[in-house]
Amino acid sequence: MWEWLLQPIDAGRAHDLGAVISWHGRMMTLAWGVIAPLAVLVARYMKVIPGQDYPANLDSQVWWNTHRIAQVVAVLLMFLGVAIILRSPGATSTTGTLWLHHWMGWTMASFGALQAASGFLRGTKGGPTDPMGMRGDHYDMTVRRIVFEVVHKGLGYGVLALGALTILTGMWQANGPVWMWIVILSWWLLLLLVAWFLQRLGLAMDSYRAIWGPETPQPRNFGRPSHGE
Repeated sequence: MWEWLLQPIDAGRAHDLGAVISWHGRMMTLAWGVIAPLAVLVARYMKVIPGQDYPANLDSQVWWNTHRIAQVVAVLLMFLGVAIILRSPGATSTTGTLWLHHWMGWTMASFGALQAASGFLRGTKGGPTDPMGMRGDHYDMTVRRIVFEVVHKGLGYGVLALGALTILTGMWQANGPVWMWIVILSWWLLLLLVAWFLQRLGLAMDSYRAIWGPETPQPRNFGRPSHGE
């Protein structure tokens, strides 16, 4: 059993990597295979945390701070992973299927950085709890806020999917051992099951309602869906 778990996924090729490629893979897998998916789960399902006494107690900052910090860490790890692999002598090689991993990796890195930068498009908050005044991009759901939500969330889910494929192509290129494939695929399956379970519980609350409540007669609140980030 142990011998099977330790053998490369492709028995016809060797699994012999240097430290540079190994650390590149670790950084990228940690960033886009572990931290980024958790950040998305928190943002989608933890806008109201257990014990918050919603809607008497509104606008928990736990999900926001966790999502923001996790996203920054993921992007920094990504840049570190890119810097590491550029030190490899074969960083520009396109032999075999390596071109596919390179293409997907650079695309993911570009869109990942763009997705993180899109957070600056969110605009002002507004609402009765904002010391800057009632008017705000989020409270009034301005065009800027709508564009931000479409771009930020769309890029986020897209980068997650592309990141998963990039990780898998990298593992295949590196001929990772069987246990690596089992661990990463099992982890992603667990995340999907958790997301499905939380969705069934109705915890995918809209950020507008999480901040200002489900029934308050505030602008742009009526007619908005009850679920979905």
